[in-house]
Amino acid sequence: MRKSLILLACVFGFLNYSQAQDSTEVKSYALSLQDAIIYGLNNSYSAKNAQTDVEIALKQKWEIIAQGLPQITGEVTYQNQLIQPTSFIPAQFFDPNAAAGTFIPVQFSPKQNAAATATWNQLIFDGSYIVGVQSSKTLLQISENAKVKTDLEVKQAVIEAYGNVLLAEESVIILQKNLKTLDKNLSDTRKIFENGLTEEEDVEQLQITYLGLETQLNNTIRQLAIAYDMLKLTLGITIDSKLQVTDSLEDLAMQYYDLNLLTQSINPENNIDYRIAADQTNLAQTEVKLEKSKALPRLSAYVNYGASGASNDFSFLSNEQRYFEQSILGVSLTVPIFSSGMRAAKTAQKELAYKKSLEDLEQTRNQVKLQMATARNDYQFALDNFSTQEKNLALAERIENKNSIKFFEGIASSFELSEAQTQLYQAQQDYLQAMYEVIANKAALEKTLDTSVYQPQQN
Repeated sequence: MRKSLILLACVFGFLNYSQAQDSTEVKSYALSLQDAIIYGLNNSYSAKNAQTDVEIALKQKWEIIAQGLPQITGEVTYQNQLIQPTSFIPAQFFDPNAAAGTFIPVQFSPKQNAAATATWNQLIFDGSYIVGVQSSKTLLQISENAKVKTDLEVKQAVIEAYGNVLLAEESVIILQKNLKTLDKNLSDTRKIFENGLTEEEDVEQLQITYLGLETQLNNTIRQLAIAYDMLKLTLGITIDSKLQVTDSLEDLAMQYYDLNLLTQSINPENNIDYRIAADQTNLAQTEVKLEKSKALPRLSAYVNYGASGASNDFSFLSNEQRYFEQSILGVSLTVPIFSSGMRAAKTAQKELAYKKSLEDLEQTRNQVKLQMATARNDYQFALDNFSTQEKNLALAERIENKNSIKFFEGIASSFELSEAQTQLYQAQQDYLQAMYEVIANKAALEKTLDTSVYQPQQN
């Protein structure tokens, strides 16, 4: 029996361990840039919150609409008079011969009472309600436009984070390649020095370059890990998950090299920032209407039905208990007459706020135009710089190769070789950065133009 219990304990322990292992299983992802954008629009924290805000706005809209629909309330009351109230009635009321000023104590109500009432309330007319329904539509539109803006920002953030990962990966590869080449040059130079054909200074100069490059490589490797974590955070993936990017920096740079985008233009009023500002203006105008509507009368009606019973004992669940019905139909009309100028002052405040919103809207229009021009200029510069850095890299490679040959032939000094190598390393980084800038600046321009937004897939 004891052995059976031990065996069962081992089995349950193994099952619990297996479940714990399954719950902590690390997920793996392999995403292209387009897959990453779609995933981010569906799963990033900001995208989820923006969608929740839209759902909240829908509930708020229905809340406002429901205020004008029938409202039914029910009420059930029960009272047990632990000490019944006593009233005093003049004794002459019962006995004309009783002495004046004498009273007889009387308890009128039964000790226990129970009542149930249902009331139907219906709003017939209220100017504030009509304006409130209009404002609920505007609030919903604000939330929906905020979701669009969030999607644009998520898309741009994913592209930039994805590009940073590719930039760091390419930097690591190039630095490793350069370090390998430099290590060979350093080894060859040492052999030449040992044979007395060069000076020790040449070896030391290459060592300085090697150590600096090695430090830069180690730092870039750490930056790559951070770039991956930033991409995971942007996508809404846990930091502990495994993530692999499947696109290459050069391929994406060529895909994002689009001269046609420079000529594309939209009406500033179609820009999401302008649409949000227009929503705020509409809301300010609605608030003016709301204040004016408060001067209108309010008409409502109600009807109720109920029954009540009383007894000295708790007999309300008995068939013999008598209940007495009652019902009331009522109409209520509230007419604002005089507010000592308070309503006029509030209305004037809202009108001034609406005037400010019109100024803000015009300012936003001009800001959008400036943003478009700036984003277009930045993208044009990124394209031009990419072509320039590509040529510079080719030139730097040729210069470094020539100086390397001259150095080992004894024609060039170690300083000249070091300078050529430093120039090459910088040209390589500038070229990688130029490719990243093409991708990032196109994403910024697309955000301004509100183009190429992937729609989230419903899970």
